[in-house]
Amino acid sequence: MEPYSSNAVQVEQQDVENGLYSHVVMAPSQQRIGTQRQQSIDMEEIPLNNLHQETENQHRIHQIFAHYDADSDGLVNIHELKDLIEAGVCRDIPYHIAEQILSLSDTDFNGQLNFEEFYRMSQRHKWLVRNILARYCRLIVPPPKSLEGDQLDGAYEKQMSICPPPLTMVVFSLVEIVMFLIDVIHFQDDSNHNHRIGESTNGPAAILFIYNPYKRYEAWRFISYMFVHVGLMHLFMNLIIQIFLGVALELVHHWWRVALVYLAGVLAGSMGTSLTSPRIFLAGASGGVYALITAHIATIIMNWSEMEYAIVQLLVFLIFCLTDLGTSVYRHVTDQHDQVGYMAHLSGAVAGLLVGIGVLRNLEVRRWERILWWIAVIFYFALMMTGILVHVLVPDYFPRPEYN
Repeated sequence: MEPYSSNAVQVEQQDVENGLYSHVVMAPSQQRIGTQRQQSIDMEEIPLNNLHQETENQHRIHQIFAHYDADSDGLVNIHELKDLIEAGVCRDIPYHIAEQILSLSDTDFNGQLNFEEFYRMSQRHKWLVRNILARYCRLIVPPPKSLEGDQLDGAYEKQMSICPPPLTMVVFSLVEIVMFLIDVIHFQDDSNHNHRIGESTNGPAAILFIYNPYKRYEAWRFISYMFVHVGLMHLFMNLIIQIFLGVALELVHHWWRVALVYLAGVLAGSMGTSLTSPRIFLAGASGGVYALITAHIATIIMNWSEMEYAIVQLLVFLIFCLTDLGTSVYRHVTDQHDQVGYMAHLSGAVAGLLVGIGVLRNLEVRRWERILWWIAVIFYFALMMTGILVHVLVPDYFPRPEYN
């Protein structure tokens, strides 16, 4: 057996003096030395709750302790400790793990930590407060000025995640391709359609899904027309744009928000076309595509301060939208045979902007943004309810239904 070192003897002697081993009786000389030593410690001890004499590290720990002491009773209970751990280390820490951490540091066994126990815990489990300290420093220390040429991502870009994979628009696109191929295969042996691949709207998929103003009672057509495309160019242009823009949105806003924006644009496109041109057939996903375009404008507006190069991105989308609008108006005026559904584009764009403001993530909500949110939501539902009521209450405005 190894002999005790002098340090071990001193630690054991100190434990006896502090009463940890009540069965050990000290000799009078030891009691006298212990008394003198205790008096010396009492004179030199620095209380942990004396902020004026704390070290820098103690001061930081005290700031964290005070922050998470929600009821200001000078004690951190299990719920407050769990909040601390969730904020700095693990967002979904099990309750029993937090209890174990507390019990290991609760030297007086009262189920709570005073500052002295909390401070000792921070020294024993440095991982527990490391992230909290980092966050505290970022709050009180101004960030350094970025050097010229630095290109740091904004808070918006840092929200991008590929888990779960952004596959919503890919799935929509695959379904649209399948429906297009069904009609192409149906006419592959028809010599009248070989030179116009996919341009017929008489295929089985097109007949079932196209928006037909004479079959408005088949309500699914207000959405399903997005699966019908007239020609390869019509299909490919929509697929490229919707995948490119949809994936970029889904990286931040998740699949269900992007799907909601897309479908809202499709529905608005058919609704707007039905109201302004009640005898027009409608095919294609352009309403949803334009909704994705203006949804990007919506998220730029709502996350202006959190987005890197927001002004550049906004200008790009505005230039694209205005150029496309000008080209569309020019074609509509100069080409009598132009069959593009511009009202579907415009209606989809309006829906994308309004629904985008309503459902897409806003990383930091400001007062004016909250007001804008209510305006967008109310305006969108007002437009949609108006369209629905017109279809229901004014049937004579629309062509007579055909039930064959």
